[in-house]
Amino acid sequence: MRNKFAAQLYTLREQCKKDFYGTLRILKEMGWRSVQIDGLHGYPAEEIATVLKETGLSVAGMHVSLTRMNTELDVVLKEAESFGTPYFYCHYLPSEMQDEAGYRQAKRELLEVAGKVRGLGYHVGYHNHDFEFHIEIDGKVALDYLLATEDGYSLLPEIDTYWVKKAGRDPLTYISQYAGRKFPILHLKDMTNDDRQYFAEVGTGSIDFGPIIQWGEANGVEYYAVEQDYCPGNPFDSLALSLEHLRKLVSGASK
Repeated sequence: MRNKFAAQLYTLREQCKKDFYGTLRILKEMGWRSVQIDGLHGYPAEEIATVLKETGLSVAGMHVSLTRMNTELDVVLKEAESFGTPYFYCHYLPSEMQDEAGYRQAKRELLEVAGKVRGLGYHVGYHNHDFEFHIEIDGKVALDYLLATEDGYSLLPEIDTYWVKKAGRDPLTYISQYAGRKFPILHLKDMTNDDRQYFAEVGTGSIDFGPIIQWGEANGVEYYAVEQDYCPGNPFDSLALSLEHLRKLVSGASK
C-alpha cells in the first residue's frame, strides 16, 4: 500500500526548476516510492529517467497540456516510455476554454488523442479543478460531461479531492460514481478547517481520507498522488507531514 503514495511534483516546482535530480533523490530519502511528473523544466527526459531508475522511484502518470498533446504527441509518448508510465492527463484548461464551446473542443481533442495512443498501450485522462463544476453542458456539470463515455470510449478520471470540496461537493460521494470504471490515479489534497478553504497538508484539514482510500482500494486505484499547490513553509516539510499521516492511516486500518 505504501508503494501507492506518489508525490506530485507540482508541489516542488521551484525545487525541480533549480535541481530536478536532487529533488528526486531527496524524495527517495524521505520515503516516497513514487512521483507524478508535472513538467520537465528544461531537463532531458532521458536524464530524469536515469535518476528515477537510480532512486527506484516509479512514475504515477504525467500531467501534460492539451497543447502539447496536440502538437508534440510523439515527444509526450517518448517521455511516457522513458518514465515507464502508460498514463498522461490534461491537468488544466486555459481560461478562454472554460466555457461550453471550450469544453466541447477539449473533449473532442482529448478523445482524438486517446484514440491515437490506445493501441500503443497508453491512456489519456483529465484532472479537475473546481471551475468544471460551475458550468453545465447537456444537463451535466462540465467535469461529468468531459468524463462521460462517448461512442464507447471515455477519458480516465483523475479526481482531486480538494477541488471537489472547493466546488461544494463531498469528495467520497463524487468519486463513488466511478465505481467499476478504470481509475488508476486519485489526487489527495486537503483543505483547511477554517473559512479560508485553503490548501493544507493531508491529515491536517477537513477531508476524511480514510474512507476515500478504502474506496480506492476497492476500485482499482493504483496510485494516490499527494499534491499541495501552496505550502506555508518548505514544501518538503509539507510533503513529509502528508506522508506521515497517510502511513499512520494505513497502519491503523491494517490493525
